[in-house]
Amino acid sequence: MEPEPEPIRIPITDVFDLHSVPPRDVKEVVEEYLREAHRMGFRALRIIHGRGIGVQREIVRSVLAGAECVAEFRDAPAEAGGWGATIVTLR
Repeated sequence: MEPEPEPIRIPITDVFDLHSVPPRDVKEVVEEYLREAHRMGFRALRIIHGRGIGVQREIVRSVLAGAECVAEFRDAPAEAGGWGATIVTLR
């Protein structure tokens, strides 16, 4: 039986790029990122999920829709990633 891998530590900033996160882990990682960003007092975030076919975007948005700490979210402006990123306002 293999030991459980160590969790990957990521710095918590106001921008989170999901390109390095395996698709199977996106939901859990975004949930944890939101908790930590909220705990640290961030009010606005940008989550970069990429354009692709929209699978990661939908996962991210389903997490955001169910998170109590999220006041609102929307597509990023064109210069900040457009529909390849989501702007999040925390409560």
